[in-house]
Amino acid sequence: MNTTPSQLELIKRLQQQDEKALSSLYDQYAGAIYGVILRICKDGTLADELLQETFLKIWNKAHLFDPEKGKFYTWAYRIARNSCLNALRNNNKLIQKEDLSVYEDISTEEPEIDTIKLRGSIKQLEPHHQRAIELVYFNGLTHNEAHEEMEVPLGTFKSYIRQALKKLRDTYQKELLALWILIEIIS
Repeated sequence: MNTTPSQLELIKRLQQQDEKALSSLYDQYAGAIYGVILRICKDGTLADELLQETFLKIWNKAHLFDPEKGKFYTWAYRIARNSCLNALRNNNKLIQKEDLSVYEDISTEEPEIDTIKLRGSIKQLEPHHQRAIELVYFNGLTHNEAHEEMEVPLGTFKSYIRQALKKLRDTYQKELLALWILIEIIS
């Protein structure tokens, strides 16, 4: 997906509002962009809408693309990802409105406490570890996509993930041990 001379010509034509250029770029990149969107939103209908929205934004913002600053795919990918994340933030369907617990005596508030605790634990990590975890586990990027986003080698990025997960596991193990000791003392 490197920018070749023919792609540069397509992009120039797109910037001049040539619909055939948009159609050609759509044919080349829609599959990959749709995959990114679907991986983040996990909803085929929403992904279809967001793909259309992404290419509408590409059409409207084509004049902002500068091939000197990066590849067309990376620019389009960021538009798609941002559109997807905005849609997920604003989507009322993401708000749980019914009790989905299996047992009647289980409170639905416990997962929220765990989420708060997890986010608090993540905030105690080094900034690069926080960013790595956020990209992969909250934004749905693959390791390949995330290491490019952070602009670090793939091996370095994978070590960030490993180190962050180890620190989170150690934190939770200490908390579980403290809870077990407390239970033993009370009993």
